[in-house]
Amino acid sequence: MPRILRPELLDSLPPDSPAARHSRRDLRRLDRILGNTRWFVRTVPPLARPGETALELGAGEGVLALALRAAGLPTDALDQFPAPAAWPAAARWHVADLRAFANWHDYPIVAGNLILHHFDDPALAALGARLDAHARVLVFNEPLRHPRAALLWRLAAPLGGANHVTRHDGRVSIAAGFRADELPRGLGLPPDRWTWRITETFLGTQRLVALRRR
Repeated sequence: MPRILRPELLDSLPPDSPAARHSRRDLRRLDRILGNTRWFVRTVPPLARPGETALELGAGEGVLALALRAAGLPTDALDQFPAPAAWPAAARWHVADLRAFANWHDYPIVAGNLILHHFDDPALAALGARLDAHARVLVFNEPLRHPRAALLWRLAAPLGGANHVTRHDGRVSIAAGFRADELPRGLGLPPDRWTWRITETFLGTQRLVALRRR
């Protein structure tokens, strides 16, 4: 089934609305269940070289960036919204649309959790061109576009107390997710310059680790 991109409700809500706060709580709980942040913490720091700083795309509340920093990897963040109140002064928080971000050269390591499925094919290719020009390590976790993932979400989300925003956005995210090597191909990573590993979890995530060959 082809990727289908539709707007997500959380993106249109005021950040302090009750529905948005509930949905963000749902997403934090889902992250714990899926083990996404734990996977990043296991995966990214060993790939870093001395002196390198990582960048989290679409940082939101900065959960992933803070976890990587706690694991010893200097990590900055990029988001369209300002930094949360608890964001450390020692870390940079870039307020920008990543499609217009100009500081890619500062970050040889780029990571993102559930962010790239928001982008259509032309936007993915444009982002990939910037990453190919500057990055050395790319680590992303995205929804797996698979009937099993859709079924599990339809059954589990109501049982887990997810609100209508989270239930809707989960369905939309799965439909916009990735299969096989669609993500590195969509980013346009040249196989002669990049090698990648893709894993798909039973619970519905696809994980990409891409390393520059030279």
